[in-house]
Amino acid sequence: MKLSKLRYRLFGRRVIKTALAVFLTSLICEAIGWPPPVFAVITAIVTIEPTVADSIKKGAVRFPASAIGSAYAVLFIFLFGDSPITYTLAALFTIITCYRLGLHVGLLVATLTSVAMIEVIHANFIFSFIIRLGTTTIGLLVSTLVNMFILPPNYTNKIMTNMTDLLKRTGDELEIIVKQVIEKGGEHASKRIEIDQHFTKLKSTLDQIDTLLHFQADESKYHRLDPDTKRIFDYEQKNITRLRLIHYHIGNLINLPTQHVCWSQQECSEIEQIVETLVDFMRYPAHYKAAAYRQQVKQLMNQFWESKRPVEDSKSTLFTPEVIILYELLSIYNIVEEILVSEKEMTEQQSVYS
Repeated sequence: MKLSKLRYRLFGRRVIKTALAVFLTSLICEAIGWPPPVFAVITAIVTIEPTVADSIKKGAVRFPASAIGSAYAVLFIFLFGDSPITYTLAALFTIITCYRLGLHVGLLVATLTSVAMIEVIHANFIFSFIIRLGTTTIGLLVSTLVNMFILPPNYTNKIMTNMTDLLKRTGDELEIIVKQVIEKGGEHASKRIEIDQHFTKLKSTLDQIDTLLHFQADESKYHRLDPDTKRIFDYEQKNITRLRLIHYHIGNLINLPTQHVCWSQQECSEIEQIVETLVDFMRYPAHYKAAAYRQQVKQLMNQFWESKRPVEDSKSTLFTPEVIILYELLSIYNIVEEILVSEKEMTEQQSVYS
């Protein structure tokens, strides 16, 4: 298993496409007779992006940036020859110009092109400049075409796997937080820090999934999704919003002062049981049963309305810690049910279409 995972990391889609783009680029340059192909190869390497849209978008920036770097290389080698001041000024002016023009994604390749050109230009500066633009164009075109037609990016399976894992981890976090609330754990600073760290990691994973969704949305502009993949992608977009809402409510629970929670031992035990059932559904969606789920929600609702009854103390408020905790749990219950129902429907649709 470890060997297969290592092989996957070493020979992933992007690695294969980069190697192929380098080979084709150098092959075309050699066939045309434009040595050395190093400038085209550099461009091809950096232009392989996670999506075709990014390759095209950034390629449109890297071309003029490379032209600027080539122009400065030609200018300063004409003025100072092959000397340290030539390298320095070519790099300096390329960086400043690209930065001023907002060509940030092309800055690195432009600077590398600029300083690498100095060593190979000895005469016919204009011709060398044109050759460099030609090889850069070849690198851009080849890498973009390879990215578009060879192993086109598809993130739906990775997104689905990450979201399933995130739902389980969110359930684990929720269980820990509720136990802390019931045990008045807010008094333990070290435990609170640990919870905050776990929650931050979950948010980071959520952001990563969101990035993959944006990649897939960009990719769909150039590779139309088939009906089944489109259905999965729509499902994933809806569920990422639901997961963000769950994390919002969990964040409210984390930031709630729990020292003043006044539940009896029996009430605490009931809530723990309800949350354990919810977490089990989050870990194992196949365990979800609508009737059992609704029964748990009804129990929470009864406790919620009981907690909202006015008390004698005129200084009291309806928004007690108990009411807020129950409201957040009910909200999470409602969102989790939407996820579980949508997942069940998705599974049933896939079995029909397969």
